[in-house]
Amino acid sequence: MSEYVIRPKRNNDLWLNEFSTDNLKLSLRIKEFLHSEKTPYQELLIADTYEYGRTLMLDGAYQLTEKDEFTYSEMMAHVPLCAHKNPEKVLIIGGGDGAIMREVLKHECVKKCTLIDIDERVIECSKKFLPFASCSFGDERADVKCIDALKYIRETSERYDVVIIDSTDPVDFAAGLFQANFYADVKRVMNDDAMLSELTESPFTDKDIMLQAIHEMRKVFPIVKMYWGVVPTYPSGMWTYGLASMSDDPARPIREIKPTKYYTQEIHKASFILPPFLAEMIK
Repeated sequence: MSEYVIRPKRNNDLWLNEFSTDNLKLSLRIKEFLHSEKTPYQELLIADTYEYGRTLMLDGAYQLTEKDEFTYSEMMAHVPLCAHKNPEKVLIIGGGDGAIMREVLKHECVKKCTLIDIDERVIECSKKFLPFASCSFGDERADVKCIDALKYIRETSERYDVVIIDSTDPVDFAAGLFQANFYADVKRVMNDDAMLSELTESPFTDKDIMLQAIHEMRKVFPIVKMYWGVVPTYPSGMWTYGLASMSDDPARPIREIKPTKYYTQEIHKASFILPPFLAEMIK
């Protein structure tokens, strides 16, 4: 008599890990790897995950996921834009996936949005694999340049109402993006009433980077404030942003924007109310 062994169903057990620290990681189970390459600047990987949909990783760090990227993109774009009287020209440094540009171009007052990302492959792969983020690249107001942002801001004669710095972590080719010299160069391309927003990392996993960014911004700009929000797939889930203003109070929204999934005027105002531990850190 023959015997048959019934094996348990084999599940896909591929996982994609980001090590936030030596002792902390975020791991997502992979449905399908879509693309992987080493560009001239970084390791680029795009995968489809079960929990968060499609994700873009650069040098082993999650840049965005399909499920939660709006929590970051909306706060980076709408906080400075909704606090500015009339933001007609916007500069995005980094952001090659296009998600922040998508949010910027929801503002009808914006006449031109220039995006500068040194890595052309990020832009091209986002167009192919991440249409939910890159959908605004075809907008007639979109001006996309694949050049060195540091060189551009030193040489351009353009002036901007809002500058958004959506950089990778401050290492290698992006190492100069959290320094006073860089902020001074950016200030030169900003109009007299301009605002600047920038990611400043997590107070739990990247405290030193956060404090450095705020400290260096204070050397250059007359008004510097921090605001915060929730980004589930970023280290610790709590994310901070620096906002520099040349004149007006960036914590006071003066216009609404719709449709949004995270940002509202109430969220805008509340995001500048810092928990006591965070307010103490940045004193």
